[in-house]
Amino acid sequence: MTDLRGLGEPRGPGFISPDLDPWGAPRPAVPGEVAKSDPARWPRLLLAGLAVVAISATSGAIAGGVVADDAPAPAAATPAPTTSAPPPAQGGVPHDLVGAAATALPGVVQVRVGRSGGSGFAVDNQGHIITNNHVVASGDAVTVVGQDGRRLAAEVVGRDPGSDIAVLRVDPTSGLRPLALAQPGSTRVGEPVLAVGSPLGLSGTVTAGIVSALDRQVRLGNTGARRNAIQTDASINPGNSGGPLVNARGEVVGVNTAIATLDGNGNIGIGFAIPIDQAQRAAERIIRGGG
Repeated sequence: MTDLRGLGEPRGPGFISPDLDPWGAPRPAVPGEVAKSDPARWPRLLLAGLAVVAISATSGAIAGGVVADDAPAPAAATPAPTTSAPPPAQGGVPHDLVGAAATALPGVVQVRVGRSGGSGFAVDNQGHIITNNHVVASGDAVTVVGQDGRRLAAEVVGRDPGSDIAVLRVDPTSGLRPLALAQPGSTRVGEPVLAVGSPLGLSGTVTAGIVSALDRQVRLGNTGARRNAIQTDASINPGNSGGPLVNARGEVVGVNTAIATLDGNGNIGIGFAIPIDQAQRAAERIIRGGG
């Protein structure tokens, strides 16, 4: 059975996908059906094995000849060393996720609400932090914990249940580093991403994956409205709610908000994030209305 849930602690809103069925069950056996053997299979396997042996033997002979030849090779036979740098990744996206983590972590916080919580990230120098609405919906006092371990009192500026976005505010002198936001439309299927946050309360956690799909139609929470979401296989779990999904440049491409699970057994490589342009519009409305 497929169990589709959000990421709060407790897990938060239910996640419902109109396209996701509980696939993966083995095909029932057909009565009287007998598996057919391929009479040509073993000769093909034998020929393949002999080919591998022949290639290995040839490679070994070449390697042995190179090792046995102690005479120095002529200067002309030695290729000149190259000093040119490897070509950049297509689109200018570096594959340095270590640098992306170093860029993102100083702006990511753990959000504690009573005995539950999630994650969030700074978006400006005025102390505003984006998180999920379901993380702070209980109305309890909110505290955020930075990467340096400091606990900061936070006020809830406002909440938007329809988009599952909420905005917090801490003292602007707290020193949280605002994260850069990716340009709308710049996220691509297959590009590497990091999910950053506090899964199971483990703050400062990063997990890597790719963007699995864009514009995935899902329903989050109890509003019933379908919204476009980013699908990713980066490992995200309860407590990641409200944390950023960042690209290899350290730019936020989405807000982690839900996962699909089988029988409630945690992450199975199917997670969903609110695209950052949607989250940004909701956050701006909240800030204009609440300060």
